[in-house]
Amino acid sequence: MKSLPALLAVLGVWAGFAAVAHAQAAPNDAGLANWAVVVVAGDDRSAHDDTPTETFDNARRDVVAALTRRGFNAANIAQFSVNPDRYPADHAGKAGLGVVFTTLEALADKATAGCLVYITSHGSPEGVVMNDRLVPPKVLASMTGRACGVRPTAVILSACFSGVFVPALKAPERLVLTAARRDRSSFGCGEADRYPFFDACVIQALPTAQDFVELGDRARRCVADREDKEGMRPRSEPQLWVGPTFKSVAPAFAGPAAAQPDGKTPDRR
Repeated sequence: MKSLPALLAVLGVWAGFAAVAHAQAAPNDAGLANWAVVVVAGDDRSAHDDTPTETFDNARRDVVAALTRRGFNAANIAQFSVNPDRYPADHAGKAGLGVVFTTLEALADKATAGCLVYITSHGSPEGVVMNDRLVPPKVLASMTGRACGVRPTAVILSACFSGVFVPALKAPERLVLTAARRDRSSFGCGEADRYPFFDACVIQALPTAQDFVELGDRARRCVADREDKEGMRPRSEPQLWVGPTFKSVAPAFAGPAAAQPDGKTPDRR
């Protein structure tokens, strides 16, 4: 995997003309339907070897479905996959930081109330994997800041060591939720797993959580309970950071999501 030492400067060139406008943007509609959303499955390989896995794409697809049931507008949600051709019904793009950034920026131009960035993938202490490249914290922070400015923004990262992103992403109007602390692995990324543990807990909590803060609290408890039940050690210890103004400006979720008749969502694995 390649690091991205020069990408921060590239992002600055791409976004330079729009940076001032985004920084000054203020929500004109507090509803989640007016939020810009990108959901990225950044890898397609098992945690143990290069065995293909549907784990991250299962999470991507079902997180998007859960979000739309809680009030986010499907027209303002973009999905990305390492292998989008496998999922034609999802209309996903090819995962890559450049296209994810430009898409988020375009969505944020029309959906001005807030932003949600959700990435599920492998990670390392240096960053999160996106299609065989490592995206470092400062690059993701720059991308998010330039696209979303000071509007309320939630960044959710499902990856090992993803707590490393918290310091770079902190801002008054942000919420940052990660699958693990900066020096811990997360679990559930093998070829036999339907979802990573953290994504499973987010998907479980989304139908009834009242807002992003409750979603984060419930996901953290859910992960700890599952790790205890399955004897996984050391605990991943998901991290939740809430900026001092985020909760006052971010809207609550819409009404509870409707369950499937059997209480489940289809599994494509």
